[in-house]
Amino acid sequence: MITGRSHPPTLSQISALVTSDGVNDGMEDSGFCSLSAGSQWTSSCGAGVSSVSAALFTNLIAALLDSHKRISDTSIYPKDTDIILDQYDFIVVGAGSAGSVLANRLTEVPEWKVLLLEAGGDPTLESEIPPLFHHTQGTEIDWKYKTVPQEHGCLGMVNKSCIWPRGKVLGGSSALNSLLYVRGNRYDYDHWEDMGNTGWGFKDVLPYFKKSEDLRSVDLEDLHKETLSGYSKRFHNKGGYLTLEQSPTKPPIVDGLIAAAKEMGFKVGDSNGESQRGFTLQHGTVRDGRRCSTGKAFLSPAKDRENLHVVKYAHVTKVLIDPDTKLTHGVEFLKNGKIHLIHASKEVVLSAGSVNSPQLLILSGIGPAEHLKELGIPLVQELNVGENLQDHLQFLGPVILFNKTNPQGLDPKKLLDDTYQYFMHGTGPLASLDILQLQGFISTKFADKGDYPKDAENINDLDYPDIQFQHIRFAFNDTESTKRVASVSGYTDEIYQALLGIPNSKAEIYVPLPFLQRPKSKGVIKLRSKDPFDQPIIDPKYLSHPQDVETFVEGVKFAADLARTKALAEGFEAEVSTTRIPGCPGEHGSNEYWACVVRKVATTTYHPVGTCKMGPASDSTAVVDPRLKVYGIKGLRVVDGSIIPKIISGNINAPIIMIERMKASKSKDHFEKMHMEFVGKDIEFFKRKEIGFYRPMLFYHRALVAVRNIFLKFLSVRLTNRPGYTYLNLSESAPSFAMRVSGEPLVKNNTLSTPDRDSNSDLTLPGNQTYCESDTLDHSITEADFMVVFLPILVGIKST
Repeated sequence: MITGRSHPPTLSQISALVTSDGVNDGMEDSGFCSLSAGSQWTSSCGAGVSSVSAALFTNLIAALLDSHKRISDTSIYPKDTDIILDQYDFIVVGAGSAGSVLANRLTEVPEWKVLLLEAGGDPTLESEIPPLFHHTQGTEIDWKYKTVPQEHGCLGMVNKSCIWPRGKVLGGSSALNSLLYVRGNRYDYDHWEDMGNTGWGFKDVLPYFKKSEDLRSVDLEDLHKETLSGYSKRFHNKGGYLTLEQSPTKPPIVDGLIAAAKEMGFKVGDSNGESQRGFTLQHGTVRDGRRCSTGKAFLSPAKDRENLHVVKYAHVTKVLIDPDTKLTHGVEFLKNGKIHLIHASKEVVLSAGSVNSPQLLILSGIGPAEHLKELGIPLVQELNVGENLQDHLQFLGPVILFNKTNPQGLDPKKLLDDTYQYFMHGTGPLASLDILQLQGFISTKFADKGDYPKDAENINDLDYPDIQFQHIRFAFNDTESTKRVASVSGYTDEIYQALLGIPNSKAEIYVPLPFLQRPKSKGVIKLRSKDPFDQPIIDPKYLSHPQDVETFVEGVKFAADLARTKALAEGFEAEVSTTRIPGCPGEHGSNEYWACVVRKVATTTYHPVGTCKMGPASDSTAVVDPRLKVYGIKGLRVVDGSIIPKIISGNINAPIIMIERMKASKSKDHFEKMHMEFVGKDIEFFKRKEIGFYRPMLFYHRALVAVRNIFLKFLSVRLTNRPGYTYLNLSESAPSFAMRVSGEPLVKNNTLSTPDRDSNSDLTLPGNQTYCESDTLDHSITEADFMVVFLPILVGIKST
């Protein structure tokens, strides 16, 4: 996403004010006056400033600089590990929206050593300030990807290629994105389950959305506010790692757009609640006016854990897999010119994103056989890696002129006031998402083309929008901001002038951004060579499906109708810009004209998914199973947005966090089966119910509470690693087994239940293996504790 809000000075611009010669050559472009040194500070914008004022101004800048050091304090993140071990229990590749969450969760088990590898470093100051997210694009924390020239889309871009920003930093793309927290639609996840992905329905994923949330700014008890309703505990939570806030301020245009939406019959509510359809003041991943990326939310609390090692600026080049046994051993990565080979005793998890995860799989011999042959990479496992690429496209327009707003454009004094307010107090417009906080979700006439559940009888009654609206605005004649948008989007100068330059020279402009929620077009990612430092071939095949263009045109026409409402037409003297986009035939405003403009102007919203598709074993196009294990490979998972089988209806950061949170919990459960299942060489002994040890165990359980941690800590028992021991399903060995703690059943009918955990329901694995999540090892009495204490006694009884 991009925002056109006039931006405040960057860190470098502020710093330039206090250089030794006092000269700042670039401040006029940001609305500031340039200053020159001397006995008096002289402003190029007006009269001289007294020496007293100069001293005060110098102190102000010094205070701002001290404040920005606090804002960009990198000590809150894990340090770059000095000593790298030869072996870890888990190796996680990528510290982005997914990997940061997984590293946090896995290291909650003190005995597990986790290595987190990140190709980038710490977030920058600009990434912390909500309205400046577009300033991070094209910088050192961006992979700077581009698509190959497109046939049907990106036609107004340089070389017909769309720019693809992806995060190369702790927090990944959550440190670059537009900070919007959108879960998608409930039917998205039900569709995943209908595709054979058991356990991924909305009822299954909702608890994991909630677990991460720390929803501020609203009272969950207040279910009916004047303009925002439905912030129910059923859908939201407080106390999680990820802070969500509403913007503390909003410009007048937001209220105008809300009035216009209501005038057109739309409600204003919570898009992450009961219903997505309508308009909403969206929450952002913001904490105290600063970005709350997954790096900050999940890695900062774990930074001092001794079992977490983070290696920054580490470029992973290959996953180490035995081609005969197909067992994953570890990874190879390069840092500071040195190659490291690190082994994993349990699993390697790729959380490198929809571009880098498929790239690493192919480099490791996992992918389409023909493509591997072209690259000269030996085949280890043939899978459809890189296929099924999906992305949301957004359209800039139609551009709306606001003739009633301030004709003077930017106010330098207000920019300085806003900057001071933010750096000193963390409040004001710079702590806000500005007009971007308002989101809209509508259904076009194409939303009923097989996209909705079978039980939906009428599209008008369906809560499954196919267009999402975001919004940007530009002050009158704000050339710098409009050019920045054109630059980060890759528009040619000709398209820029017609789309933004000329309209903005006439008035303040508001630009609605309709984007396709569920595009039909699908692309592919391939490798240029087997050099891991070559950028992949990214071919999203934008707008190759004709219905995508038709749906876009409906969204554009809706935006034009919005501008004609009384709330905007009279309140802001709004009118649709009639400046034509070059090369587009047809009458301005006609379907033919808009279809042409869409192909030229539509660009990515940076939401690529699907390149390591999740699916059941019966799906020949699937790369990972519903537990996210790579088919045919032992000890390797992919856990990021690339596993999404069908793109969700909204921004993807929240779903990716959910995916990682969900699979982190299940990975923990997989390797902690001694908490629920155990059998050894004496399996038949435990099947003999006449032994009757179940009832006496109830007598001993209180003593067990006192001693269990001692055994776990000092004996470090890992029964399942002993030779000759396997796993046993409790339904076979102890169907009536039950233990009670504080009056609550812990194990009943083969299902764990932990009274003080934050899980909402027990979860079930395929094959009748049951488990639940426990946030720490100390939350519950488990079968493992029982076996640790009583196994020697029981075995001794049998031997006698």
